[in-house]
Amino acid sequence: METVFTPWQSLTGGALIGLAATLLMLGLGRIFGATGVLHGLFSSDASGDRMWRLVLLAGMISGPLLVFMLSGRMPAVQVPVSPLMLGIGGLIVGVGVTFGSGCTSGHGVCGMARLSPRSIVAVLTFMIATAATVYVQRHVIGV
Repeated sequence: METVFTPWQSLTGGALIGLAATLLMLGLGRIFGATGVLHGLFSSDASGDRMWRLVLLAGMISGPLLVFMLSGRMPAVQVPVSPLMLGIGGLIVGVGVTFGSGCTSGHGVCGMARLSPRSIVAVLTFMIATAATVYVQRHVIGV
């Protein structure tokens, strides 16, 4: 499998995520962590702020539809693993989010911007685990 380098798309996406996180913090005083937003949508203690969570999640989900409306085609997405492996990966991510007290968007975007020591450690852990996983997959297993 070849990884395609997409610097402009990556820069644009990162800038939009940063802008969304900044606007959420300025507008509502809330931290943009995708799993925290989703968790708060279903927790009973966050009933007062469900609307902004719904709007944010609707925006995240409708992104491909906007691409379709602008370009006339859906974004190409290739997932080179089985649905079983996707499910296992989702469970692993869920466990990591629980033990890590947040996800990559919360720690990586918002926590790092606030110089949170916990977020700095979390992001370093994410990056080391990611590098090790890619190395094992590509050079040890040969996937």
